[in-house]
Amino acid sequence: MTQTRIASVTAPSTVLLRDEELASPGPGQVLVRIRYCGVCATDTHGYSAPQFIPKTVFGHEWSGTVVEVGKDVSTVEVGDRVVASVGPACGDCSMCRAGHAEQCDTAFAEANGVDPDAPEHGGFAQHLLVPERRVQRALDALSDEQLGVVEPTAVTFHAVRRARQELGAVVVVQGAGPIGLLTAQHARHAGAGVVIVVEPSESRRETARALGFTEVFEPGDEFRARVLETTDGRGADVLYECTGAAGLFQASAQLVRRGGALALLGYPMTDSQVSYGDWQSRELTVIGSLAYTHSDFVGAMRALAGGAVDAGPLITGIITLDELPQLLADLAEGSTQHAKVLVAPNG
Repeated sequence: MTQTRIASVTAPSTVLLRDEELASPGPGQVLVRIRYCGVCATDTHGYSAPQFIPKTVFGHEWSGTVVEVGKDVSTVEVGDRVVASVGPACGDCSMCRAGHAEQCDTAFAEANGVDPDAPEHGGFAQHLLVPERRVQRALDALSDEQLGVVEPTAVTFHAVRRARQELGAVVVVQGAGPIGLLTAQHARHAGAGVVIVVEPSESRRETARALGFTEVFEPGDEFRARVLETTDGRGADVLYECTGAAGLFQASAQLVRRGGALALLGYPMTDSQVSYGDWQSRELTVIGSLAYTHSDFVGAMRALAGGAVDAGPLITGIITLDELPQLLADLAEGSTQHAKVLVAPNG
């Protein structure tokens, strides 16, 4: 048995810190001592409305070290640094049998915390007991801080890969929070000719500039004029929507050229109203992107290790587990300027 401390949401805007004993790993399970767990918008949604996300999703951006393994575990050993992941395509679900391994039902359920073996809590804890499929050995070249942002880096790697962005493309990234800035870096690494970032927050625009982006604008006429000027009036080849603001979807689509792609990363919590006829008549390709596959974590770690993605400017704070409730309250109220905060449950 391992004594551990866990943070979980017990009611809207209520975080309970409790001590609990975790059993030793059973067959196919591993016990991970959490080093860092990132806080993201999904955690804030879970804090405000816990009924909408599974328990294991509250604190899903974790990394740590394997401290104990169960019988038949073969991919990691005690002492290995690992990141939260999903397993490879299972080969047995309906999607896999139909030849759609990239859409494996088993891995998709793991990514969304609804698989039968999902743990009872997420990585806002000192330790986490998970199936072997949920961990992936970290690249040795990565620092602990870099490992703390592998999960959102995989989310954005997945989205840019799905968009099939062409070399030299004119790209717009809407939103310069952590997801937007990671997406922008992947888009640049994928060979974009121009990356235009739009963001209302001056501090986030400054972070975009610190990451080497020169085409950075606040929303408004100057931004729209720049997109049209750059493209001779056509509109962007690809627009990555990273805010999840439902009211922006139609306006975003109108910035995309005829035959271009609108890639959706931000997750709206309300319904959206769009012009179906406009999207159809301009032959837009609309690409939904949610979560990731096992291989996306490999690509994400390589991008971080090789320098194509710089996570440093995104990490604006490291806090203890006891400080998490106040941070979530501040995020929910919009009273913090933090970008990406990492929780260090073990200090």
